Amino acid sequence: MKIYQDLLDKKAKLAVIGLGYVGLPIALEFAKRLSVIGFDINQKRINLMRKNIDPSKEVDAEEFKNRDILFTNDIEVLREARFFIVAVPTPVDKFNVPDLKPVLGASSTIGKVVKKNDYIVFESTLYPGCAEEDCLPVIEKISGLTLHNDFKLGYSPERINPGDKKNTLRSVIKIVSGSDAESLDEIAKTYELVVDA
Repeated sequence: MKIYQDLLDKKAKLAVIGLGYVGLPIALEFAKRLSVIGFDINQKRINLMRKNIDPSKEVDAEEFKNRDILFTNDIEVLREARFFIVAVPTPVDKFNVPDLKPVLGASSTIGKVVKKNDYIVFESTLYPGCAEEDCLPVIEKISGLTLHNDFKLGYSPERINPGDKKNTLRSVIKIVSGSDAESLDEIAKTYELVVDA
């Protein structure tokens, strides 16, 4: 299940789910080289991004120019992707317990659109085991597909520091993991398109 070359040749699309201060910069960076679908459930945010406005005010309008990206909240458009990056927030409650609703909602969305040979990478901040124990069962149940046989799973914890213009996505050291050796290689090569470190 190799994906990197198809992404590079634009035979496959990459989708970023959740276009906040983590998702939008990574989507725009990938869109310099790849065909990208930027997906967010918030229609107002989508409308602003279509006008080259970052609702989080982290990204300049200039960063939107000459990018191969389609902003949408339409799940049907999301079906066109083969490499999914989940970048939704994982806020904590007053007891410092992570609220998994956004990440489980994204997992449910992916479960509806994931196909054989697709890749899913969690960029959201998750506690150890969360991707496998909480998110994966949702994806498998809804899709009827299984990890390894049908699709690959990876994790690359977000390293964005809002407001920091020096330690940017490109320059910060990025860690990636994959559900097997092949997926690790494909995910690492894909992220090397946007991260120098």
